[in-house]
Amino acid sequence: MAGSEVTADLARVPGGVDRVVIVASADLLQPGTVFTRAPHLTVTQSGARVATFLAPDFTSGETVVVVAEIYRRGGGWKARAVGQGYASGLAGLATDYGVDVEPDEPAAPQPEPARNVTSGQPGVDLAKVQRQAPALMTPARQAGQALTDRGITGRRAAVYLILDHDWHMEELYESFAVQAFAERVLALSANLDDDGSVPVIFASGDEPFLEEIRLDNYRGRIGQLHTQVDWGWGNVAEAMRRAVGHYQESGAADPAFIVTQVGDEPWDKAQVRSLLQNTASLGVFWLFVGFGRGKLAFYKNLNASASATFTNVAFYDASKNPGAVPGERFYTGLLDAFAAWMRP
Repeated sequence: MAGSEVTADLARVPGGVDRVVIVASADLLQPGTVFTRAPHLTVTQSGARVATFLAPDFTSGETVVVVAEIYRRGGGWKARAVGQGYASGLAGLATDYGVDVEPDEPAAPQPEPARNVTSGQPGVDLAKVQRQAPALMTPARQAGQALTDRGITGRRAAVYLILDHDWHMEELYESFAVQAFAERVLALSANLDDDGSVPVIFASGDEPFLEEIRLDNYRGRIGQLHTQVDWGWGNVAEAMRRAVGHYQESGAADPAFIVTQVGDEPWDKAQVRSLLQNTASLGVFWLFVGFGRGKLAFYKNLNASASATFTNVAFYDASKNPGAVPGERFYTGLLDAFAAWMRP
């Protein structure tokens, strides 16, 4: 390592090691030092294009940041920007990577859990977020305020997340944009469903990959999962079917809020339209969130015709990088139509 440059000699990495993690830590000799501005990362590799990445700024007292990971894939190595901060320091980082850490002294008493409370309405208890994912407290509060402003505080819904895994999305996965998006959806879910998890479905081919992102495992989770999925032409319709099937099998009494990230037009528009029509009576609301480089006219125009509207469907254009959208504006786009659908 020289200055702010790190060089990895991958030929010397033992065969049993499948990941190299590059970490930046605040100066432990200066108590109270935290990260605020995110580091600018540039990755260079022989025979590959130069990749750059700027994570969102840090706002939760992070003292350690995972800047990037280098991981084995298909007999070679790939680099992934991460940009994940830890207010819990090196101990929190070590725990996340499977290392048990014994505290040097008893943990300090937990502060009184934060709550979103509105006069005359039941508050949403965010104690689980504060305990398991304190870095998500700010977006969780922003989501809670957006729900309050729209008059649906205390209403429940099962939140799902569908992610486009078409080949043209690769840069957005590698640059942390999809991870940051998933974290914001998870923070919203904490206000709508107290189980602390969101089923995630990667739309790729005829067999969508279903897993979950939780408050206790969300750090770098999307990056860990998407490397298990092949790139392909995203099959949005099949992923939608998988989400509806999971929701029906769960026996949930609350409605489903299925956030579907799309980066391009669907290859089978008729199937998507049919699914939207057939799920209107099932208590399912579809929000298509567009970001990426593809064309999104199909989703933008789903409700353009006055004679063929879908009451359970909306579209939100989150720009090419939703992580750059301020939290209040992001949740406004995410919740406006859903809240109108939820209100009696």
